[in-house]
Amino acid sequence: MAGIFYGIGVGPGDPELLTLKAINAIKTADVIIAPRTEKKDESTAMSIARPYIQERSEILELVFPMNYNAQALSDAWVNNKKTILELLDAGKKVAFLTLGDPMLYSTYMYVHRLLEDSGHEIINIPGVNSFSAIGNRLGMALAEGGDILSIVPATIDDERLERVLAVSDNVVLMKVYKNFTEIVEKLNKHGMVENAVMVSKCGLEGEEIIHDLEANGSKKVNYLSTILTKRSKVSKHALA
Repeated sequence: MAGIFYGIGVGPGDPELLTLKAINAIKTADVIIAPRTEKKDESTAMSIARPYIQERSEILELVFPMNYNAQALSDAWVNNKKTILELLDAGKKVAFLTLGDPMLYSTYMYVHRLLEDSGHEIINIPGVNSFSAIGNRLGMALAEGGDILSIVPATIDDERLERVLAVSDNVVLMKVYKNFTEIVEKLNKHGMVENAVMVSKCGLEGEEIIHDLEANGSKKVNYLSTILTKRSKVSKHALA
């Protein structure tokens, strides 16, 4: 019997935001895989999906290193691929859990590429993105009419980020935990700090909503933080 591999987006944090298709796949899976780093005790994706995981399902946490050591990364990917293929070759239904959506800034995309030529069936199940959840949580439209919406990892180089902020009406900034202070300075420069809101751990215990980014100063920013912002009308008119 051929195995089936599911890439399941579990959303940003609230277990009730999982799709019905995601819940059904989790309930029928023989093995639940949750990625984690070396530093974390439990996968956040696993904690979100836990209400739907059946007792009979095997839980397997695979470590994906968060470092730039090429050899360590290569070894981890090779070993994890081998582990997954062994399960699929044994005819197992394997569910890989990932935060947000599997096809947006996700570790899962690399896993998918490693397995797509394996001959096993792969089913990708979309999840709610953090910024969609935040927009609805705040009642803040992500884009309307002819607005240009840009979704940007804040870790890109300064020149590219400056270009994005110069032409966008609305911006979603992800991965803001590394250079938060510099990001706030750039938003201020482009007239986008006044309407900016940052949400950390959306839908999870300890959720925090920050409307005044400048007042946050040098306070440490949680890894699961996203900024939504709109250009102020004054600045948009000035740039026209």
